[in-house]
Amino acid sequence: MAVPKCKVSKARRNTRNSANFKSSTATLVECPECHALKQSHKVCLKCGYYDGKKVLETEKKSKKD
Repeated sequence: MAVPKCKVSKARRNTRNSANFKSSTATLVECPECHALKQSHKVCLKCGYYDGKKVLETEKKSKKD
């Protein structure tokens, strides 16, 4: 069995492992109800619909003069 000759520091270990954890931007899709961009498989925060059903109550902003 292989035995390390000396301690590997946290910085060296994390640098080596960082290539496997690249972050990417979330994929956005169009909401079928309000046509706003939202993440897939999530409730639309603008209209409150998910899978064709209203699951979240949203407040409509009213204009005050």
